[in-house]
Parts: sequence; structure tokens; C-alpha cells
Amino acid sequence: MAPFVRNLVENTPALVNAAVTYSKPRLATFWDYTTVELVPPTRAEIPRAIQSLKKIVNSAQTGSFRQLTVKEALLNGLVATEASMWFYVRGIMGKHGIIG
Repeated sequence: MAPFVRNLVENTPALVNAAVTYSKPRLATFWDYTTVELVPPTRAEIPRAIQSLKKIVNSAQTGSFRQLTVKEALLNGLVATEASMWFYVRGIMGKHGIIG
């Protein structure tokens, strides 16, 4: 047991340096993505979002959504699924468990 502990103590700085070297560029990329994707909408983006919502409601009323390509319909379905899953996940987190 003593050689294992001695070996672990001797190699710990090298392991820590390797972990830092490995994770530094990945954390920088992660930070870049978070500063772009996780910011609240600006005042300029809010009217565009409202117009987009009006366009979606209009297409539902007129039936023009039937003219979407399969790829566009699939992407819209995935976005709707993601939004609903976040709704359910927040509910589970608020209840502190899956069962009520």
C-alpha cells in the first residue's frame, strides 16, 4: 500500500497539470458559447420575436404550415419538444422530485 500512496503523491502534480492543460481550451470554448447563447434578448430582438410569433399564428390560421418542407417541419417539432421538455424539467426541479 505504501508504494501506491508514494506513487500517487509523486504523480499528483503531473496529473493536475495534465488535467488543467486538457480542460483549459475546452473551458474557454464553453465560456465563449455561454456568453453568446445564454444572454437575455436585447430590445432590438423582442419586436422580431413578436413578429415571428405572429407569423406562426397566421400560418396556423391559414393552413400555410402544410407547405413546409420535411426538414423545416422536423426542426420546428424538435424546437417545440425542447421547449416542452424544459417546462417539465423546471416543474420537476420546483417540486424537488418527479413524484408530486
